[in-house]
Amino acid sequence: MKSIDCKRWLLFAATLFFPVPDSIAEDDWDEIEIPVKLDHGETWKHLDISDSFSYEKTPLGKPAGFSKRWNESFINNWTGPGLTQWTVGHAYTINGHLGIAASRIPREKNAASNTVQAEKVRTGCISSKQTFMYPLYVEARVKISNQVLASNVWMLSTDSTQEIDVVEAYGSDRPDQTHFAERIHLSHHVFIRKPFQDYQPTDAGSWFSKGVAWREGFHRVGVYWRDPWHLEYYVDGKLARITSGRSMIDPQGFTEGTGLSKPMHIIVNMEDQDWRSDAGITPTDDELGDVKKSIMWVDWIRICKPTSRSSQ
Repeated sequence: MKSIDCKRWLLFAATLFFPVPDSIAEDDWDEIEIPVKLDHGETWKHLDISDSFSYEKTPLGKPAGFSKRWNESFINNWTGPGLTQWTVGHAYTINGHLGIAASRIPREKNAASNTVQAEKVRTGCISSKQTFMYPLYVEARVKISNQVLASNVWMLSTDSTQEIDVVEAYGSDRPDQTHFAERIHLSHHVFIRKPFQDYQPTDAGSWFSKGVAWREGFHRVGVYWRDPWHLEYYVDGKLARITSGRSMIDPQGFTEGTGLSKPMHIIVNMEDQDWRSDAGITPTDDELGDVKKSIMWVDWIRICKPTSRSSQ
């Protein structure tokens, strides 16, 4: 598809096919208390990166409300894991919501080898222009997509060695995906890039369940990054998990004793992750063609730091 044709298709799809979320948004976060209790004399301050997506961003538009906060890309030139291809034009706003969409990349036959390219998936990806440090609270009100793809809100250091996952969820209504559809992955990673090594907690508590299919409505998920050795996860305003201490944050010493200590970008995207696609768990054309299934919605995201009352 020629680039101009692709642009026209995306604009057309956004105006006609990409729907408004079924759920009516509540009043952003103004009346929603941050569930983390601070020490005496401190209160929460919302940073400017906090976004209610109350501006109009078409798939190819970059209004000031968006562009002052976000890049429509990953934090570097990586285009995504596995069969993912993060693609401009798959992030937009409508009715106070951010939509992160997924679509099939048209297959092309290689005449020389008589083979057809892999079934790759275009998805949206946005990342914060700035990086942020602990102590920090990040919370998003999200409706994950009805896909085997991962719906994500996460943080990552510029050198991609430290990661905190706020939302990582797989919402597909396939009968064999019920286990994942009822769980949100509350986790983090520390990496060594060369040779590649990856640590993340694997205890049962890293998969949080309330016995509901998370795709069926909006939910609030937040992480309090208190310090390099302590994370608290909150789901719908309730404490869901604490990951604390060297034995849980970095038992293999990948950070050389510093823990989660690097400034991080904030990222919102969807992914066709290789640990799933390698097992044959990847979207079908019909699933990707159903816009009621193929969009992750974010009502708002707020990023907050504690501050003393006297400094306000």
